[in-house]
Amino acid sequence: MNITDVNNRVKAHKRAKRIGRGAASGNGKTAGRGHKGYYSRSGAGGLKGFIGGQSPLRQRLPKRGFNNANFRTEYLPVNLSWLENNFEAGEEVNAQTLAAHGINVDRGGLVKILGTGEITKALTVIADAFSKSAIEKIEKAGGKAVVVKKESSEASE
Repeated sequence: MNITDVNNRVKAHKRAKRIGRGAASGNGKTAGRGHKGYYSRSGAGGLKGFIGGQSPLRQRLPKRGFNNANFRTEYLPVNLSWLENNFEAGEEVNAQTLAAHGINVDRGGLVKILGTGEITKALTVIADAFSKSAIEKIEKAGGKAVVVKKESSEASE
Protein backbone atom coordinates (compact mmCIF):
# COMPACT_ATOMS: atom_id res chain seq x y z
CA MET A 1 0.00 0.00 0.00
CA ASN A 2 1.21 3.49 -0.85
CA ILE A 3 0.85 6.52 1.44
CA THR A 4 -1.08 8.21 -1.37
CA ASP A 5 -3.81 5.53 -1.17
CA VAL A 6 -4.64 6.08 2.53
CA ASN A 7 -7.47 8.59 2.09
CA ASN A 8 -8.58 7.61 -1.39
CA ARG A 9 -11.94 6.17 -0.36
CA VAL A 10 -12.76 8.76 2.31
CA LYS A 11 -14.91 11.60 1.01
CA ALA A 12 -15.61 14.84 2.86
CA HIS A 13 -19.21 14.89 1.62
CA LYS A 14 -21.35 11.84 1.00
CA ARG A 15 -23.47 12.20 -2.13
CA ALA A 16 -27.23 12.34 -1.60
CA LYS A 17 -29.22 9.24 -2.48
CA ARG A 18 -30.99 9.98 -5.80
CA ILE A 19 -34.31 8.20 -5.46
CA GLY A 20 -36.97 7.60 -8.10
CA ARG A 21 -34.54 7.82 -11.03
CA GLY A 22 -35.29 4.53 -12.78
CA ALA A 23 -34.74 0.83 -12.11
CA ALA A 24 -31.00 1.00 -12.80
CA SER A 25 -30.41 3.43 -9.95
CA GLY A 26 -31.39 0.81 -7.35
CA ASN A 27 -33.97 3.19 -5.90
CA GLY A 28 -36.45 3.49 -8.75
CA LYS A 29 -40.17 2.67 -8.95
CA THR A 30 -41.23 2.82 -5.27
CA ALA A 31 -38.19 4.95 -4.38
CA GLY A 32 -37.29 2.86 -1.33
CA ARG A 33 -40.73 3.24 0.29
CA GLY A 34 -41.94 -0.31 -0.35
CA HIS A 35 -45.46 -1.15 -1.61
CA LYS A 36 -48.67 0.45 -0.26
CA GLY A 37 -49.16 1.37 3.37
CA TYR A 38 -49.05 4.61 5.34
CA TYR A 39 -45.33 5.29 4.93
CA SER A 40 -45.43 4.88 1.17
CA ARG A 41 -47.72 7.91 0.86
CA SER A 42 -46.64 11.51 0.52
CA GLY A 43 -46.95 13.50 3.74
CA ALA A 44 -46.53 10.34 5.85
CA GLY A 45 -44.55 10.45 9.05
CA GLY A 46 -47.24 12.27 10.95
CA LEU A 47 -47.13 14.04 14.25
CA LYS A 48 -44.77 13.32 17.11
CA GLY A 49 -46.61 11.17 19.64
CA PHE A 50 -49.30 10.02 17.18
CA ILE A 51 -50.41 6.50 18.12
CA GLY A 52 -52.94 5.42 15.52
CA GLY A 53 -55.97 7.54 16.31
CA GLN A 54 -55.88 6.75 20.05
CA SER A 55 -55.59 9.70 22.46
CA PRO A 56 -51.89 10.49 22.86
CA LEU A 57 -50.21 9.65 26.17
CA ARG A 58 -49.43 13.32 26.87
CA GLN A 59 -53.15 14.06 26.59
CA ARG A 60 -54.26 11.15 28.81
CA LEU A 61 -51.97 11.96 31.74
CA PRO A 62 -53.38 14.29 34.41
CA LYS A 63 -52.10 17.83 34.72
CA ARG A 64 -51.10 18.27 38.36
CA GLY A 65 -49.11 20.57 40.56
CA PHE A 66 -47.73 24.05 40.18
CA ASN A 67 -45.03 25.03 37.75
CA ASN A 68 -43.08 28.14 38.64
CA ALA A 69 -41.15 28.28 35.33
CA ASN A 70 -42.96 31.40 34.13
CA PHE A 71 -42.13 33.36 37.27
CA ARG A 72 -38.59 32.27 38.13
CA THR A 73 -35.74 34.77 38.22
CA GLU A 74 -32.84 33.83 35.94
CA TYR A 75 -29.43 35.39 36.46
CA LEU A 76 -26.42 35.46 34.19
CA PRO A 77 -23.58 34.09 36.38
CA VAL A 78 -20.20 35.86 36.37
CA ASN A 79 -17.32 34.51 38.45
CA LEU A 80 -14.78 36.58 40.39
CA SER A 81 -11.93 34.86 38.54
CA TRP A 82 -13.32 36.30 35.28
CA LEU A 83 -13.48 39.81 36.80
CA GLU A 84 -9.88 39.41 38.01
CA ASN A 85 -8.66 38.57 34.49
CA ASN A 86 -10.67 41.21 32.60
CA PHE A 87 -10.65 44.38 34.74
CA GLU A 88 -7.96 46.68 36.12
CA ALA A 89 -7.82 47.83 39.74
CA GLY A 90 -10.15 50.73 40.55
CA GLU A 91 -12.50 50.09 37.61
CA GLU A 92 -16.27 49.99 37.94
CA VAL A 93 -17.97 46.76 36.85
CA ASN A 94 -21.60 47.01 35.73
CA ALA A 95 -23.84 45.61 32.98
CA GLN A 96 -22.46 48.04 30.37
CA THR A 97 -18.80 47.30 31.11
CA LEU A 98 -19.53 43.55 31.14
CA ALA A 99 -21.16 43.90 27.70
CA ALA A 100 -18.12 45.84 26.47
CA HIS A 101 -15.91 42.93 27.62
CA GLY A 102 -17.97 40.41 25.65
CA ILE A 103 -20.45 39.09 28.24
CA ASN A 104 -23.86 38.95 26.58
CA VAL A 105 -26.08 40.82 29.05
CA ASP A 106 -29.51 40.87 27.40
CA ARG A 107 -31.71 43.90 27.65
CA GLY A 108 -33.26 43.65 31.10
CA GLY A 109 -31.09 40.61 31.93
CA LEU A 110 -29.98 40.13 35.52
CA VAL A 111 -26.34 39.57 36.52
CA LYS A 112 -25.22 37.61 39.58
CA ILE A 113 -21.60 37.69 40.77
CA LEU A 114 -20.42 34.32 42.11
CA GLY A 115 -17.46 33.73 44.43
CA THR A 116 -15.56 31.19 42.30
CA GLY A 117 -11.89 32.14 42.09
CA GLU A 118 -9.87 34.79 43.87
CA ILE A 119 -9.79 38.56 43.41
CA THR A 120 -6.85 40.79 44.36
CA LYS A 121 -7.95 44.07 42.75
CA ALA A 122 -10.17 46.69 44.37
CA LEU A 123 -13.20 46.85 42.06
CA THR A 124 -16.56 48.54 42.46
CA VAL A 125 -18.96 45.84 41.29
CA ILE A 126 -22.56 46.84 40.56
CA ALA A 127 -24.83 43.83 39.91
CA ASP A 128 -28.34 42.54 40.52
CA ALA A 129 -27.23 39.84 42.98
CA PHE A 130 -24.12 38.51 44.75
CA SER A 131 -23.26 35.29 46.51
CA LYS A 132 -22.13 35.69 50.13
CA SER A 133 -18.61 34.49 49.31
CA ALA A 134 -18.37 36.97 46.42
CA ILE A 135 -19.25 39.92 48.70
CA GLU A 136 -16.67 38.77 51.27
CA LYS A 137 -13.90 38.38 48.69
CA ILE A 138 -14.62 41.71 46.96
CA GLU A 139 -14.60 43.62 50.27
CA LYS A 140 -11.49 41.76 51.47
CA ALA A 141 -9.68 42.95 48.31
CA GLY A 142 -10.70 46.56 49.12
CA GLY A 143 -13.57 46.81 46.64
CA LYS A 144 -17.28 47.47 46.93
CA ALA A 145 -20.25 45.23 46.09
CA VAL A 146 -23.34 47.31 45.19
CA VAL A 147 -26.72 45.63 44.64
CA VAL A 148 -28.92 47.26 42.00
CA LYS A 149 -32.54 47.63 43.10
CA LYS A 150 -34.86 46.97 40.15
CA GLU A 151 -38.21 48.75 40.35
CA SER A 152 -41.13 46.43 39.79
CA SER A 153 -44.38 47.54 38.15
CA GLU A 154 -46.38 46.23 41.14
CA ALA A 155 -44.55 48.52 43.60
CA SER A 156 -45.54 51.64 41.66
CA GLU A 157 -49.28 50.92 41.95
